[in-house]
Amino acid sequence: MRHPLTLLFFLLSSLTAFAQTGTIRGTVKDATTQEPLIGASVGVVGTSLGASTDLDGGFTVSNVPEGTYSLAVSSVSYEKKTIPGLTVAPGKVVVVNTALSSSSQSLGEVVVTAQRRTNTEVAVISEVRNAQLVAVGVSAEQIVKSQDRDAAQVARRVPGVSIADNRFILVRGLTQRYNAVMLNDVLTPSSEVDTRAFSFDMIPSSVIDRMLIYKSGSAELPGDFAGGVIKVYTKRAPEENFTNLSVLGGYRAGTTGKSVQQTQRGKLDFIGFGDGDRAIPNSWPGFRGLVRENYSNQQRAELANQLPNTWGLQSKTVAPDLRMSFNMGRRFELGEKQAGTLTSINYANYHQQADVSLRTYEVGNNNVLATDYRDNLYDSEVRVGVVQNFWLRLNARNTLEFKNLFNQLGTSETVVREGANNPSSTDERSYSQRFESRSIYSGQLVGQHELANYRTKIGWASGFSYTLRKEPDWRRVRYTRPLANAGSSEQSVPYSVAIPVNPVLTDAGRYFSNLNERVVTLTGDLTHALGLLDSVKNESKFKLKAGFYAERKDRDFTARFFGYQGIGPATNNSRTLPVGEVFAPANVTGNTGGLSLEEGTTPDNRYTASNTLAAAYASLTLPLGKFIGTAGFRGEYNDQRLNGFLYTGPSVTGGQKLFSPLPSLNLTYNLNDKSLVRAAYASTINRPEFRELAPFIFYDFNLNSVNLGNTALKTATIQNVDLRWELYPSTNEQITVGAFYKHFNNAIESYLLQTAGGPTSLNYAFTNSKEAITYGVEAEVRKSLVGLTESLFLQRLSFVGNASYLYSRINLGERILLPTQSGSVTEATPDESQRDRALQNQSPYLINLNAYYTDEERGTQISLLYNVAGPRIFAVGNDLVPNVYEAPRNVLDLVVTQRIRKNWELRAAYQDIFNQRVRLVQDVNRNARIDSNDLDVRVFRRGSYGTLGLTYSF
Repeated sequence: MRHPLTLLFFLLSSLTAFAQTGTIRGTVKDATTQEPLIGASVGVVGTSLGASTDLDGGFTVSNVPEGTYSLAVSSVSYEKKTIPGLTVAPGKVVVVNTALSSSSQSLGEVVVTAQRRTNTEVAVISEVRNAQLVAVGVSAEQIVKSQDRDAAQVARRVPGVSIADNRFILVRGLTQRYNAVMLNDVLTPSSEVDTRAFSFDMIPSSVIDRMLIYKSGSAELPGDFAGGVIKVYTKRAPEENFTNLSVLGGYRAGTTGKSVQQTQRGKLDFIGFGDGDRAIPNSWPGFRGLVRENYSNQQRAELANQLPNTWGLQSKTVAPDLRMSFNMGRRFELGEKQAGTLTSINYANYHQQADVSLRTYEVGNNNVLATDYRDNLYDSEVRVGVVQNFWLRLNARNTLEFKNLFNQLGTSETVVREGANNPSSTDERSYSQRFESRSIYSGQLVGQHELANYRTKIGWASGFSYTLRKEPDWRRVRYTRPLANAGSSEQSVPYSVAIPVNPVLTDAGRYFSNLNERVVTLTGDLTHALGLLDSVKNESKFKLKAGFYAERKDRDFTARFFGYQGIGPATNNSRTLPVGEVFAPANVTGNTGGLSLEEGTTPDNRYTASNTLAAAYASLTLPLGKFIGTAGFRGEYNDQRLNGFLYTGPSVTGGQKLFSPLPSLNLTYNLNDKSLVRAAYASTINRPEFRELAPFIFYDFNLNSVNLGNTALKTATIQNVDLRWELYPSTNEQITVGAFYKHFNNAIESYLLQTAGGPTSLNYAFTNSKEAITYGVEAEVRKSLVGLTESLFLQRLSFVGNASYLYSRINLGERILLPTQSGSVTEATPDESQRDRALQNQSPYLINLNAYYTDEERGTQISLLYNVAGPRIFAVGNDLVPNVYEAPRNVLDLVVTQRIRKNWELRAAYQDIFNQRVRLVQDVNRNARIDSNDLDVRVFRRGSYGTLGLTYSF
């Protein structure tokens, strides 16, 4: 820690030479009552600079150029006031404390046309405080401080949240399948083929207005969750016109500047659309066409040669990462109507090289090494994101928004694997060349309406989402030779391509898959205030809320696999050629001694699915003295259907029709004007995802594992209880301590399948357990040093810290339902060792510690960010194979932002400073913790990451 802290204080002292502006700061109060005025307008006359007062009547106008100004202060029903002669000097703060007198003139109807800011820390804290729920959040303001590149990294800053696979959010340690994800209040489609999850790395941080995570349930929230409802809001129309352009370069230790081998690239890989160059030719027969139709060896070879011979690897020197962002906001008038647009275009190209150790051990004798592989992995990602939002105020009480988000992610991955397979007495050299294209579009048309009596508000939204995920021409091949220590040497016995009798997923084949998912939604809600209205806010704490949510989701999935086969009793010497030559047309002839192509696609490699959800809800909020209670009920009718096929050919269906009654109760007790206590109860559910139901075998080359679906999965039910104390010392400070308890019936988990003999492999399937519990405590502190010290340096420091302790237990029951390799479901007896253990992916602790230094006058901002998640079960074991744990990683990031000119801003970051290993560890001694006796399964380092960039604001 000493070196990063030394760098931190060096930057604090050295980045002060660029100050050219000052700050005007102060408070506005009622001249009679001396109460703070909330929402008063403060503007610097002759400029576009200004601010609104917060809950304490305070305001700050930053970046005021050197000079002498007048300050205009106004508020509804108060006389306007102008304060002249304020001299602003570079790096100085002008303090103005003033009061406004009530206007003697009678007021008619007052129409407020200002747009409420939602993306500041103060706004998010206020939203969390006023919600009748247990909630946490991150603002765009805090995102800028952390320099996180996408929504997954942003979520690391949230209490009780951890990240899996660098893209999936785990709330309270529960695996990603227990989350509901909403984008602008509309449920998102799943972005994955092999799991129920939304990949948060697809949303660039620059388009996020705020992220809120609701941990307790209510009538208006989706009922399908147990960890949390994650709401991501994209930016709205701006308060004023702006345009900015950012360019940032990144250097990753162990990757940038290193010579690597990569798969051959397509024409459009540079913008993430590289699947067209790799697609199956249109002239080919349809699904399982090579199996159904009687093609000769020569005809199948001719079809094989229509696929490009792109097996050869290309050498390259890894360039620095590149991130570019263009953002523009405009406000204008359409006749007498106010309108605005927001455009954000993001482009990024990231690189990752890693040397990976991958080991497996003998089944039943876990101290004996079975396979020992070394993977050289190179991954290149291209991300293109576009946000285009439109905002129209029809009049003071009616607004419309049209929000559009499109993201394209193209991932090109090359893995070269070498090592020993001891059970088969062979050395192996394997190649995996994979390109994945993911496209996601989400659009919403949103309306907000307020009736003239101020009592009734109506909101509605219609949405359409589309996800397209393609894996075109994933090429895999394995070379083998006798083990060197068995009497053979590398010189005397060359590697030879393994050609199986029938196509298999691991050897000499080409794999294609396509997933299409479409989601149409319609939602509406009505809020009606009961009783007397507050004379200032025109609001009442007595509220009745009702609404509906309707959704239709459709998915089509198809995968095809083709394997090369030898013709005749002996294949020619081409099998020993380099990977770029062995499958050239000269060798794929279909003649004796040559190669041909056979389709290995089985009937279970495709499925269709649909989900129809209809929900209605109502809630009543009643204040009872210092208590505020919200009682709600939500009813969800869900019709889930999956149509697929077993491996052996018969059709099979999954899913169920189910009505779920979901009551909820949220209580808030206001101890005083700065602190409160919350208690919450909710009944929720957790439905199986399409992939978890589908009898489809997914092969993961990197883990050498297989994932099986289960058509017999049931919907889980969860009872949730929360208790939390909250303290708000000021508008931007927060201290919370909370506890929660959850009880699951039919909890859904992935379960490691038992294999007999040979090396262990992470082959797992989904199943329902009998019951499970999880509980924990959480604490969060957001605190600045303003008012605690006279030191100007210390007053500029603020801290955000949160920690969680979590505990869970699962009871699998006496019998469980598991799928077989054929896709059929049979009853099995779970292993005694796994009937009482922690939930999969449940970390025992989570810690986030962030320190910020902000000098608004000099335009300096420095952040030091620390994150760690405790060890968690990655793969559930059995009586022959112990659990596999993911080890904790301590992550430290340093971020610096400096304004160097009026329109220029410099941004630098040094992330993952410790560069600790990513480790999967097998718990050989079965003591449910990682110690020196346990054995590594998969280990690599991501590499520390440094970035440097410039932002120019027009």
